[in-house]
Amino acid sequence: MFFAQRAPNIYLSIKCGALTMIWIIRILLLAYGVVYFGLGAWAIIDPVKDALDLSLPSFMDAVGLSISSEIGYSEVAGLYGGVNLIVGLLCLLGLFSRGIGAYAFSLLAFLTFSIALGRYLFALIPSTPTYMNNFFVFEVITFAVTLSCFLYLKYLYGTSKKADVSDVAAD
Repeated sequence: MFFAQRAPNIYLSIKCGALTMIWIIRILLLAYGVVYFGLGAWAIIDPVKDALDLSLPSFMDAVGLSISSEIGYSEVAGLYGGVNLIVGLLCLLGLFSRGIGAYAFSLLAFLTFSIALGRYLFALIPSTPTYMNNFFVFEVITFAVTLSCFLYLKYLYGTSKKADVSDVAAD
């Protein structure tokens, strides 16, 4: 009898916890969307900021880069600008679709892990700088947070597809 009386409260508690977590996920998607979209826009605008009379700090100085030829500007705009801009946009779109949100978290986890791993492996080469800096710490924290959010969304909504090959054409 005691459990039967408490069961609705337990269900309500679990439901409220899931609702709270969904809002935390939305806040994280919004924050990552603003950060990555802003970084992408900053990287794209940086080469022409002086011509536009913008008083922004230099993106190249912030990340420790210098350009030695014109193709370098295109590379910075493409790799730093384009990728970050689209990742930020994907996070913002994830606010409106849990499928896109889960995909954005999985992409962020993959990207940040890859970048952090590259820094770590580079640091293993003798006479190279250490991997430990603010960017590395951000990447490791982002990896842990985004992987956790992705796994939570997969668990909460069960968005995995069937593994039966015969049903592939039916989807």
